[in-house]
Amino acid sequence: MKRNQPLLPLLRSRVQGELLALLYLHPERDYSITEAAKLVHASTQTVHTEAARLIETGFIADSRRGNIHLIRAVTDSPISRPLTDLLMVTYGPLPILTDLLSGVDGVEKAFIFGSWAARYKGEIGPVPNDVDVLVVGDADRNLLWDIAEDARHRLGRDVDIRVIPAASWAASPTTDPFLKHVHTRPLVELKVTA
Repeated sequence: MKRNQPLLPLLRSRVQGELLALLYLHPERDYSITEAAKLVHASTQTVHTEAARLIETGFIADSRRGNIHLIRAVTDSPISRPLTDLLMVTYGPLPILTDLLSGVDGVEKAFIFGSWAARYKGEIGPVPNDVDVLVVGDADRNLLWDIAEDARHRLGRDVDIRVIPAASWAASPTTDPFLKHVHTRPLVELKVTA
């Protein structure tokens, strides 16, 4: 598996894809280079280099607030809407589900598993038709169903959320066939905040 392989092969790297997704899927926000680097799990230098390329080509805009270099999506270009749509179906599950699950009572951890996680981790294959999410904790299932529906509308594909108790997740070795399978396949942790 190749870690840096982009989910959208039209892009030059995974960092470029994650940076564009961060900006285009949050078009109302400006991000500092440092903040963006943290959110896309890349070095500040790498994000600075990618941002410089994207600014030069008109995909993102920048400004300064004192010493802080801010970047944001360019939303008034003819390519903005189609690019946003492509980013939503490829990189979108990570930022969208992180946003939706952050702050939800009872969500101790959350992961994307299944075919989307496999593509994210570098397995070659078609764009997944759905996104499988595993929530560890005791979150309200009705609320999670509403979140799955919201994510489905935003991402344009089915989103299935499965909840397991924290004790089941922590059990080692597990006897649950589903969890055995999940542990053997790619997982992408969502950095949800309390």
